[in-house]
Amino acid sequence: MLNAFLWGLLATISLTLGGLIGVLFKIGKRPLGLIMAFGAGVLISAVSYELVFVAVKRSTFSGAPLLGFLVGAFTFFLVDKLINRLGAQGRKNITGNLQSNFALPIVLGTILDGVPESLVIGMGLIGGAKVSLGMLVAVFISNLPEAIAGTSGMVAGAWSRKMILILWFIISIVCAFASVAGYGLLTNASHYTISFIQTFAAGAILVMLSNTMIPEAYEHGGKLAGIFTVLGFAVAVSMALLEMTPGH
Repeated sequence: MLNAFLWGLLATISLTLGGLIGVLFKIGKRPLGLIMAFGAGVLISAVSYELVFVAVKRSTFSGAPLLGFLVGAFTFFLVDKLINRLGAQGRKNITGNLQSNFALPIVLGTILDGVPESLVIGMGLIGGAKVSLGMLVAVFISNLPEAIAGTSGMVAGAWSRKMILILWFIISIVCAFASVAGYGLLTNASHYTISFIQTFAAGAILVMLSNTMIPEAYEHGGKLAGIFTVLGFAVAVSMALLEMTPGH
């Protein structure tokens, strides 16, 4: 349990780090868009190799992965739409203006983005297995531009620095507990259930990327965002292959 929490916290503490960077430095829209593109590429790789590929391999000739993929996508879409109506639609908008009275929707929206990833990190430790370095790095890197972009909107909305950092730290802690839930609740789950959850997370992450990170990356990073997305994907794939190498 403790290991799941610590690994989850390590992956999501980048939200707090991104908040700190956003508070201390003014990062241009173009660099931030390119960082977001790189993070999107890393997450696409994690979805492909760490989630979908593993889930299908674990439950070959089962409908569990496909069902989880579709349910995860539609669940994220509907919940995200509900939270956006409460005022969190601009939480990843680089040029947004997030008013302090929308603190709760912003927290809920960011937790919604982070929970599927954190669940997978906790699940990876089931049975004494080692945490997936590829997934860990993917979550850590993708959280940075998200937090920096969100922080720029909070600063524009006249939030205090203290409130911004406390908010990101609380979200990091909540997501770390999601890793604990992924480990504790699914320890004795069947292969089919685990495959379902893995692809559920994959579907949710892909919808999040398509609706928020990738459009923002292209809007502010331009066509170069495509190159940075490929670079992020390549780095993450290289890490996944390194993990598969004997001796690692």
